[in-house]
Amino acid sequence: MAIRNKAGRARRAGKAGGAGRDERVRLSHVDARGRVKMVDVGDKPITDRVAVARGTITMSRAAIRLIRAGAVKKGDPLQTARLAGILAAKQTSSLIPLCHQLPLSSVNIELIARSRGYDIEARVRTSSQTGVEMEALTAVAVAALTIYDMVKAVDKTMVIGDIRVMLKSGGRSGTYRRQ
Repeated sequence: MAIRNKAGRARRAGKAGGAGRDERVRLSHVDARGRVKMVDVGDKPITDRVAVARGTITMSRAAIRLIRAGAVKKGDPLQTARLAGILAAKQTSSLIPLCHQLPLSSVNIELIARSRGYDIEARVRTSSQTGVEMEALTAVAVAALTIYDMVKAVDKTMVIGDIRVMLKSGGRSGTYRRQ
């Protein structure tokens, strides 16, 4: 996380185990005058990239029973969420202002039944000059929102959460895998 010091320069906030460190960092989406900009990736090499994101939606037992019985009046929320997640990944650059439009080669959405709801996982692939983490995160978020929308008549207490990047590979920074 970056914060600004009194002079307006970005610095990295202290981390657990490194509290108090004042490492200078350059935020790629902010120019020297502090203005937001889109990063120029034109000179970066095209590489194969993959990102995996996960999130959860928890819900009442009544909502779970309806979904698993195929009795949701609006239709199948899981298949609709899968489709919505794919569409969302394809539209990420329209939703997130500084995201690059990417040629996605694959978007896969998995919905895993759990005792209190569903885990949602998105795996996105491209061959491009920048990563697909935002596309994977957006896919998970919209898939979860779609389930909420289709089941809210039965359960308004559903909770969407824990949306995070699990894996990112390709590009200059290499592979990141959440522990």
